[in-house]
Amino acid sequence: MPFVVRFFKGNLLLGSAHVDMKSTLIELAEEAGVKIPTNCTSGTCGTCMVKLLEGEVPLTDPLPSGLDEYLVEQCARLSCIGIPIGETSVDLTPPL
Repeated sequence: MPFVVRFFKGNLLLGSAHVDMKSTLIELAEEAGVKIPTNCTSGTCGTCMVKLLEGEVPLTDPLPSGLDEYLVEQCARLSCIGIPIGETSVDLTPPL
């Protein structure tokens, strides 16, 4: 059974797409018809920040400049570089 990533805004499900283990959250959102704002597309600016609700979107080491330890503790991920592995749900409202 394929894994799915679900995109929420609060309690509202905006769309979903099948996880292919190589596409970023931005690419999967686009496939699902969900618009996530972007700017740099390299993890630098934080414009595309989302909140991880469930699942796993691994972080790089060192953290990209668009994230810090506090934001990571709040489950922040950058959707321009974040690649989900397995069943995942994210909220488009960033954890700020």
